[in-house]
Amino acid sequence: MIGKDKLTHLYVKKKKSMQEIAVFCDCSLHKIQYWINKYNIKTRSISEAVYLKNNPNGDPFVFKKPKTLEEAKLYGLGVGLYWGEGTKADKGSVRLGNTDPELIKNFINFLMDIFSVKKEDMKFGLQLFTDINKQEAMDFWVKSLKIKHSQFYNVITTKSRSIGTYRKKSKYGVLTVYYHNKKLRDLIVGLLPM
Repeated sequence: MIGKDKLTHLYVKKKKSMQEIAVFCDCSLHKIQYWINKYNIKTRSISEAVYLKNNPNGDPFVFKKPKTLEEAKLYGLGVGLYWGEGTKADKGSVRLGNTDPELIKNFINFLMDIFSVKKEDMKFGLQLFTDINKQEAMDFWVKSLKIKHSQFYNVITTKSRSIGTYRKKSKYGVLTVYYHNKKLRDLIVGLLPM
């Protein structure tokens, strides 16, 4: 028999998985499941368990309520940018794409200053037309945003249909900022006016 206090401490407070508890207690997984059900300890969903496994030290971000006027402006700007330019359909990550480096910088600052996201944990995607120089575009974004080439996914190249005014707007392509964290994505979506 495994005591309720011990099981609650391991599963709820220490966030151990049922399998980890079974190994720790030198018993079967079924025994741990039996006692968790017997004691009516609320179990984690599969997505909660996967999130916990991928983030054993807790959330890799911390929401910081704006305390100054500058932080409040950045907060409002970041939420507005995500509302207008962000990809809400992606359920597992925060994602925003644009051609304007200043807009992208503001969104990165929003993630860093309001949610304590580390810039080195962000990933970037780049979509170019075939008539844009890949290396020149990549170097532009790396220098503008002060990021590393290693943070980029493979560049997506789209065949140019015709010469148009897009050249002035997207000389260096469309850059997308990615931060893969479902919990943060859900938190930011919850901030959007609906």
